[in-house]
Amino acid sequence: MTGILIKLFVKDSDNINNHSVRTSYGLLSSVVGIISNVILFVFKFILGMIINSIAITADAFNNLSDAISSVIGFIGVKLAAKPADKEHPFGHGRYEYIAALIVSFLIIEVGWTTFKGSFDKILNPSQLNTSSNHIIFLVISILIKVWLVVFNKQIDKKINSTVIRATAIDSLGDVVITSIMVVSIIVSKLSNIIIDGYMGLLVSIFVIISGINIARTTLMPLIGEAIDAELYKKIKNMVESYDGVVGTHDLIIHSYGPTSHMATIHVEVPDNSDIKEIHEIVDEIERDILDKTGICIVIHTDPIEVNDEKVLMKKEKIEKIVKSLEPFTSIHDFRVVSEEENINIIFEVVIPYSYSEEDEKKLLLNLTDEVKRLDSKYQCVVSFEKSFVAEN
Repeated sequence: MTGILIKLFVKDSDNINNHSVRTSYGLLSSVVGIISNVILFVFKFILGMIINSIAITADAFNNLSDAISSVIGFIGVKLAAKPADKEHPFGHGRYEYIAALIVSFLIIEVGWTTFKGSFDKILNPSQLNTSSNHIIFLVISILIKVWLVVFNKQIDKKINSTVIRATAIDSLGDVVITSIMVVSIIVSKLSNIIIDGYMGLLVSIFVIISGINIARTTLMPLIGEAIDAELYKKIKNMVESYDGVVGTHDLIIHSYGPTSHMATIHVEVPDNSDIKEIHEIVDEIERDILDKTGICIVIHTDPIEVNDEKVLMKKEKIEKIVKSLEPFTSIHDFRVVSEEENINIIFEVVIPYSYSEEDEKKLLLNLTDEVKRLDSKYQCVVSFEKSFVAEN
């Protein structure tokens, strides 16, 4: 079914880097969500009134909020597709994150309203007027929601959309919620034990938690999150595969939407390289990264010593000292600057995020002492920094 809908309504569906194609996917998801959830709302609301169930009525309004969420997703996808302009040179992709955040607030509101209504139902219970047909309808609604989960996950897999991912998560929550209600009706029918209010309470808590999780997931790219380790490795390997590149560090990626990213990276090159040749290599890398990943990257070159055996030996010794003091570190930008009385050993150390200011001072003190033992003329000029890559 998903494949048929994509074929009918998304032209050039495989060209997912095209903004118009991405927008078509988003619109398809939104329209399908609106139609499905409005139908479910109408039938569940009527059913909830007929059998006097707060849990089913709450689930009906949860479906209505899902339909409204789809409308917001529709608007968010449309706004995100707007091209870059002079006020927003990186485009409008973050509208998707904002739309998903609004959706999460709507979900939390529905959950809170249901929570209050369920308490009233617990204090004032009433018998449910149920039949087998009611249960059959709820099972059908579960199957519809299961299909919506699969449908939205398949679209999210294609275009990596925060809004659609949030919709899929919410639909999965609806599957659990409606399943709980089917259990509630069956228990009530078989035992005359009224647990509708308690089921409504359970549903409301599930809805609230779902909304909070969606909000948290959506806020991460808005606040700025660490680089995915796999993406870091991919770009690092790509850049370091070019002739003339000795190593890389300090890769930073800024997200301006699911398909709009800006990055910077430091590239280490031999200090005796021809500057024009290096410039040509850097230009080629930037073009290739953009073509292959869609990431606009800016490269800063760091000249390093690769031929002087004495400098390389000093670097090797310093690396061993740093690793002995703290195994979870690395160094880069290593330079040796000789003066009349001192030899400045200049480098940067990448330290774990768990390090406090006191830990840094302690490491610097121990590092300075150990380096001095190599040669009393050595003066450590150290800068500490923390990685931009997500830690496992």
